[in-house]
Amino acid sequence: MDAFDRFWQWANKPPESPLTIPAELHQAVMELAPEDRADRTTVNRAAARATAPER
Repeated sequence: MDAFDRFWQWANKPPESPLTIPAELHQAVMELAPEDRADRTTVNRAAARATAPER
């Protein structure tokens, strides 16, 4: 499951679900424009940047 699927599975979960996602993934996706959140490549790239180790 990629970051796009993880985010949307979490976003569409029922309120009583205990499903969580990492804060870094949530922040990376929420910083995107709403229309970009629907694009798998854009979401996965944002998530990869957010979780990449610093050089």
